[in-house]
Amino acid sequence: MTEIMERMEEKELLKLLSDHKYAQIREIMENENAVDIAEFMGEIPPEFLLKFFRVLPKDMAADVFAEMDPEEQEVLINGFTDRELKDVLDDMYLDDTVDMLEEMPANVVNRVLAKADSETRKQINELLKYPEDSAGAVMTTEYMRLRKDLKVPEAVAWIRKRGEDCADLYNCFVTDANRQLLGTITLRELLLAGDERTVESLMDENVISVKTLDDKETAAKLFDRYEITTLPVTDQEDRMVGIITIDDAIDVLQEENTEDMVKMAAVAPAGETYFDTGILHHVKNRIPWLFVLMFSSMMTGIIIEHYEGAFQAAPLLVALMPMLMDTGGNCGTQASTLIIRGMALDEIRPRDFFKVFWTEFRVSGMVGAALAVANGVRIYLQYRDPSLALVIAFTLLFVVMVAKLLGCCLPMLVKRLHLDPALVASPLLTTFVDICSVTIYFTIATHIMHV
Repeated sequence: MTEIMERMEEKELLKLLSDHKYAQIREIMENENAVDIAEFMGEIPPEFLLKFFRVLPKDMAADVFAEMDPEEQEVLINGFTDRELKDVLDDMYLDDTVDMLEEMPANVVNRVLAKADSETRKQINELLKYPEDSAGAVMTTEYMRLRKDLKVPEAVAWIRKRGEDCADLYNCFVTDANRQLLGTITLRELLLAGDERTVESLMDENVISVKTLDDKETAAKLFDRYEITTLPVTDQEDRMVGIITIDDAIDVLQEENTEDMVKMAAVAPAGETYFDTGILHHVKNRIPWLFVLMFSSMMTGIIIEHYEGAFQAAPLLVALMPMLMDTGGNCGTQASTLIIRGMALDEIRPRDFFKVFWTEFRVSGMVGAALAVANGVRIYLQYRDPSLALVIAFTLLFVVMVAKLLGCCLPMLVKRLHLDPALVASPLLTTFVDICSVTIYFTIATHIMHV
């Protein structure tokens, strides 16, 4: 935010609003970014939202509205006159309108569609039909289309005439009469080219594109892979129907990363911010996984009960269990985190299974050996018990190897089943590792110490 906005508290702006000093508020807002204004409006009482929104400069009102949370958008829509609603819809890009409608109740959606013109309403309905996780669901149909036979001055004049409603003007797309995608050309290339050149002679025919039903996360990753800012979207007949812009791609990746993070923590995705999620919804998102983990960890208890005699013969074995289980869990988490990240960035693919397995096998062997020697020596010096030192050393070696191999294999196997690899990350992986660790520990102890 600007220095003025940072110094001015919410109550000061609301006082200006109450005193009807609209010109002063408008002057302050003209120097602000739409994102910052939307954030500020999310913090003021709902009863002031409509009045404050009406004070905003007309040329930024739609941008601010598009950046607001769905709850504030609904408040404004319910308070808008029909004329105000139509003005906002006319100034918003189509993909922002669709994103908003996906979060609105049916009565609000019906009112918005009723105030949109017939062509816009048709396009909105088409976009709303695409699956939520598809590229078609995040694209916009407002893009710059050029004919290949246009000369440079004609193309520039066409952009000036039709460009106001386009989501992106820098990247233009060349199509034929049937909207078949022929190539791409940038505004920079047009402005620097000679007047006698045609669009066809300048366009790049090597076009990166996606289909409407392709996964939106796959589409978003193409932006980083090919360092592009706009991605054309075609239908099943290879006709161009829209574009995905880089801001939408960032939103998709942020959404997917957030979903992976909560799954790795054994929490169901909420789809809302932390504070916007109700208490009961928080409980519903967390408790199913906790039940699964609680009952799965009962296996560890059953194994421990089976070796109750070993506890009585060598009580020290109990004291060393947490160290072994924690080390195994940490090793498994290390491996799974690296593998899940590699798959998310397309550095690792399911076909790399044996290559990854061989890499982790060697890594786990070396790490396990180092930890085994260090702890074996420590246990011997501390307790002067060579058999206990051997038990700990061998257990650590095998626990580390098993944990790291599970950490690399499980995410890749889950990915091959077309599920999210984050599902088997910590703490679910830790539960599996704990079961393996306890089994290995007491198996080795009973053989070496004869307990």
